[in-house]
Amino acid sequence: MNYNVMAILNLEEREQEIRGLTAFRPIATIPLAGRYRVIDFILSNLVNAGIRQVGIFSKKSTRSLVGHISAGKPWDLNLKHSGLFLFDHPLLGDHNYDAKLFANNMEFLKKSEADYVILSSSYMIYNMDLQQVIEKHRVSGNEITVLYHPVSDAYREFLNCYTLQFDEHNMLTGYSKNIGADNIANLCMELFVMKKEMLIRLIHRAVQMGEGCSFCDFLMKQLHHFRTGGICYHGYVSCINSTASYYRTNMELLTPQVREDLFCSARPVYTKIKDGPPTLYTEGSRATDSLVADGCIISGTVHHSIISRFVTVSPDALVQNCIVLQGAVIHEGARLNHAIIEKGAVVYPGTVISGTPDFPAVIEKKLLQVPSA
Repeated sequence: MNYNVMAILNLEEREQEIRGLTAFRPIATIPLAGRYRVIDFILSNLVNAGIRQVGIFSKKSTRSLVGHISAGKPWDLNLKHSGLFLFDHPLLGDHNYDAKLFANNMEFLKKSEADYVILSSSYMIYNMDLQQVIEKHRVSGNEITVLYHPVSDAYREFLNCYTLQFDEHNMLTGYSKNIGADNIANLCMELFVMKKEMLIRLIHRAVQMGEGCSFCDFLMKQLHHFRTGGICYHGYVSCINSTASYYRTNMELLTPQVREDLFCSARPVYTKIKDGPPTLYTEGSRATDSLVADGCIISGTVHHSIISRFVTVSPDALVQNCIVLQGAVIHEGARLNHAIIEKGAVVYPGTVISGTPDFPAVIEKKLLQVPSA
């Protein structure tokens, strides 16, 4: 790559349908696949493409985000020059929040020597060679390039995401919100490539116009004013914007083909390392068709589930079709099916919890109390 590229990750993401999992964290740091976080995938895409200057703009100060990304060492972004930068300001309020946040930190953009900027959300899950995206944008002559993914099940997948329309030359002609009315659609993957000066002008315009929507929504409204082209991606894509999509994505990761596509050996997915002992499987335990992280104690039965680090599944407990987050304890005789068990939650003996694939039960930390005598 003979030109400089920087990246901005905008965490102003739609949380209305996933609030049960974002009370104490942004979507970006929700655990995924037992040992990763949502933001790991886009960060890994960027560093695998050789991008070493990444700014993360968060709509709220959050301990989980700072604790996970720290100085960016797992992604080789803990550099003396460039590297990882975190910007947040919870006192700005909701009105035009992220555009103001960008504007208040304009020095970050202006001081950068980058020629191009990748602007992206964090909640789109995929593994793609972004070097090719940047190169295609550079030679296309387009002012803005947007990444998209063709889907045939838009009536039930990627709801409330943007969809795009293109002409025969792959130039953008329109956009809309996916309300589940169509089967076939081009999903906007919310990754845009443009010149740095272009982004600066757009930020100034957003603030001047006083738009009350997010910067992504503002940008979508502005795309038709510019020469905007699309790049199609055919690999695995998921969007974590609802409890149902979060559950579905984890369950899809139990499929070998999906894991091979997402965890490509040529483009590793990096995450914060947490040293822990191997999982202990006691006599009489059983685990099938599941992903189980390190540090767990499995004494019961686990089937078709995602088990995060340091989870305890007690004897005679049954966990199937579930996502169990770090440090949760499942006591004897509990029966869990189609459930998401939050970090540190305790499920007491004999408890029965059952949801459905479309409406999984979410058990928050400290929600279940010790039964009275």
